[in-house]
Amino acid sequence: MSYHTLAAPCDAAYEIKKSEFLAFAYPINTKEDVMFHVEQLKSRYPDARHHCTAYIIGDPHNTTHAGFDDDGEPNGTAGRPILNVLQHKGIGNALVVVVRYFGGIKLGAGGLTRAYATATQMVVDKMDLVEFIPKSVVKVIADFASEAQIRYLVGQASGEILSAEYSDNVMMLVQLDSEKVQAFGESLGIYGEMRE
Repeated sequence: MSYHTLAAPCDAAYEIKKSEFLAFAYPINTKEDVMFHVEQLKSRYPDARHHCTAYIIGDPHNTTHAGFDDDGEPNGTAGRPILNVLQHKGIGNALVVVVRYFGGIKLGAGGLTRAYATATQMVVDKMDLVEFIPKSVVKVIADFASEAQIRYLVGQASGEILSAEYSDNVMMLVQLDSEKVQAFGESLGIYGEMRE
């Protein structure tokens, strides 16, 4: 199933009853990416009351790799609404962190939930979304005389050569769209051998 992810980080700000909600969105691939961005924002906004997060790694329709954190807000009023917006919009490989500065006026559980959802919706509206296309990395082994032909075929498949090692032959690591792997393997013909 295809889904969308953001092409680049973006941010938005929402203010209600003197509380400020700063929403930041990042493209991510791993849990380490999540922790990195959260730590960066905590050091950038150390005086903020809360740094609430939600993320989806992979397909937003299969949330086995999703999570959220209310960071001290009442249970279910911050991270869950952020995650709900990402799921509803079908955005995967994404992290949203909403940094909250408390303005002195309590919003109540319903008000908090709406404020976090609104801040998230505002940052989602600013996202430059691109279709996520699964990639595969394969090994291609060829003799030296066929290297130029292999490089040409990789280009034809819109692939990318990640590395090339030279010994008795040439061994290249090639990244390309998963759906193109079989056709690429067939295109190699006599020039090279593909191993996954």
